[in-house]
Amino acid sequence: MRKVIYHGSSDIIKIPKYGYGKSYNDYGIGFYCTEHIELAREWACSEKMDGFVNEYSLDLNDLNILNLNEYTILHWLALLVDNRKFHISSPIMKRSMDYLKEKFLLDISSYDVIIGYRADDSYFAFAKAFLNNTISYKQLSNAMYLGKLGEQVVLKSEKSFNKIKFTNYEHVDNKIYYPKRKRRDELARLAYQKELEKDVLDGLYMRDIIREEVTSGDERLR
Repeated sequence: MRKVIYHGSSDIIKIPKYGYGKSYNDYGIGFYCTEHIELAREWACSEKMDGFVNEYSLDLNDLNILNLNEYTILHWLALLVDNRKFHISSPIMKRSMDYLKEKFLLDISSYDVIIGYRADDSYFAFAKAFLNNTISYKQLSNAMYLGKLGEQVVLKSEKSFNKIKFTNYEHVDNKIYYPKRKRRDELARLAYQKELEKDVLDGLYMRDIIREEVTSGDERLR
């Protein structure tokens, strides 16, 4: 089975290199792509620069794939906490991060490919609010789902890099796609604000999760 994936960048990348990249990306070092070309176009552009969408064919045969959609959002958040740089702004946030890493952090060392949410600015803000006990688990879940900021396909292993083939590229005009990127972020934040306006006094908050020692088998996380 082959999958078409796209990588938005300021460069044309015909041969992705294993072991390169920032260690503090969502899932650590890897090659970050998406199945959705419109998202790749938006991610390719900055406010002042055009970009490129690189198209690849990925052979999925014999690859070990972790699809985070099969887990709870707390599993995704635990990976984010483990890899991204967070400014710890409160004691509850520190306790929350430690608890998630202890109870929900998945061992990703054996996986060739990871599929999961991309933590754009909006998602990152939602995550920090949840860790600070400001929003409930349901509010976090709803805001992320309604925001539709997209998923990413991340190549992690040398084996997966040997199975990707460059097929095409296209130039992306930042005057068209940077505003689309900003608009997508705005819509996500609007969805978040609507969640904040709801009465969720009986919701499951991070403090409750720690106090009750909630684990992945809890039905409230589904």
